[in-house]
Amino acid sequence: MSASVLSSALAGVDAFPVEVEVDISGGVPKLTTVGLAEGAVREAQERVKAAIKNSGYEFPNRKITINLAPADTRKEGSSFDLPIALAILAASTVSLSPERMHNYLIQGELALDGRIKGIRGALPSALLARSKHYAGIILPRENAAEASVASNGTAVLGVETLRDTVDFLEGLREIEPYASNVGELFTAASQYDVDFSEVRGQEQAKRALEVAAAGGHNVLMVGPPGSGKTMLAKRLPTILPAMTFEEAIETSKVHSVAGLMDGRALIATRPFRAPHHTISDAGLIGGGTVPRPGEVSLAHNGVLFLDELPEFRKNVIEVLRQPLEDNRITIARVMGTMTFPASVMLVAAMNPCPCGFYTDTQHECTCVPLMIQRYRSRISGPLLDRIDIHVEVPAVKYRELTARTPGESSAAIRERVNRARGVQLERFAGTRVFCNAQMGARELHGHCQVEAAGERLLELAINRLGLSARAYTRILKVARTSADLDGGGPIEARHVSEAIQYRSLDRPAP
Repeated sequence: MSASVLSSALAGVDAFPVEVEVDISGGVPKLTTVGLAEGAVREAQERVKAAIKNSGYEFPNRKITINLAPADTRKEGSSFDLPIALAILAASTVSLSPERMHNYLIQGELALDGRIKGIRGALPSALLARSKHYAGIILPRENAAEASVASNGTAVLGVETLRDTVDFLEGLREIEPYASNVGELFTAASQYDVDFSEVRGQEQAKRALEVAAAGGHNVLMVGPPGSGKTMLAKRLPTILPAMTFEEAIETSKVHSVAGLMDGRALIATRPFRAPHHTISDAGLIGGGTVPRPGEVSLAHNGVLFLDELPEFRKNVIEVLRQPLEDNRITIARVMGTMTFPASVMLVAAMNPCPCGFYTDTQHECTCVPLMIQRYRSRISGPLLDRIDIHVEVPAVKYRELTARTPGESSAAIRERVNRARGVQLERFAGTRVFCNAQMGARELHGHCQVEAAGERLLELAINRLGLSARAYTRILKVARTSADLDGGGPIEARHVSEAIQYRSLDRPAP
């Protein structure tokens, strides 16, 4: 006897269909799994056997062959437990409805007592079920909310036990499809527990972050310990434009594959990821025998914050060069090549010198010029060129700390950012460019014409500072954003001046 069940496996952040085939024949009792099954899939044999017996069914004491097709593609994870168990039951004594078995995509990890546990990648699997026009997807109850946001008419059936699933496939009971209210999810996610009004002083740094948010630019903040660099960075997502549904789905797919949804149905706020400086290069950009997304991909459509940037190992931060240019990461391994999305705003922070007090008027710096030069040289020129804005964050004065008047709120700043982004969306309509930071050579030539006074200022700055061609284009992009915040008019000398002052680390070290 033989039977088959539809399921899926993950390749990067997308799912592909897998047919779980089971054949039961005479011979020495043995359970064999073929089809390039990785460790967790091979271990499913023992979980499936115990779950079937503890759910009240008879496990066939015969030769059982399990094939995961396509057989030339590796499969990993525990989501094949449930389809394997159902295929074994269908091929032995339980009469499951062939129509239901072949019209639903089925996933789930089995506990030994027959309960169904949550899995990774429920959202990509739901998107696959929708694209293949399946009647629905059957998966663990705790993943139902996540899968339902992308169902768009495809039934999402959350199950809790193996017996519940068998009863449904036998036609003995019905399961109510799970439905999510996407509007309510976005409304609930739009509330932040931090606000820019809580930041005292640092008006120049706030302005720099506003420009960064308006144009999608990368930022490096330089200042002594305790000046508020981390506080400012954590509040950057509160002034970024609200996520669109498509962006939320893209971001949620990455978190779903990484198993980091934590019961949420949708990632509807822009992510803020702040890895520790001891992270490895694989942890930052992704990797492993079976590649998984790293911190850069988990920050997709959000903010990646690297505090104490010079303390990161050089080989780790250097791998950021390609993702910052291409907005994606391609990882090649023996088992295949995976591409993960990585459209992030990089926000980094560092001290001006090893002791941290070089720019602090209240503390004496104990570093000699050679120490400062070595400290700053931990960040390579090519990486520094890819950071559009360098802003100094000085120590906050007592009068600013104790001021009773709150600063400008995130809502007020976000309103200006949204207006500037609206100008850019209109400008780049019909292209794959969505903000100034993504402009290529063609867009720079077409949209970044500078008035005569600004041209003279640019020429003087480039000759004095010895800026690279990449730094020149970054200045043009930031100047374009500064002009967009003023309504989207031509780039004037004041806009160029503001962009140049955001290149402080291009100036010679003391």
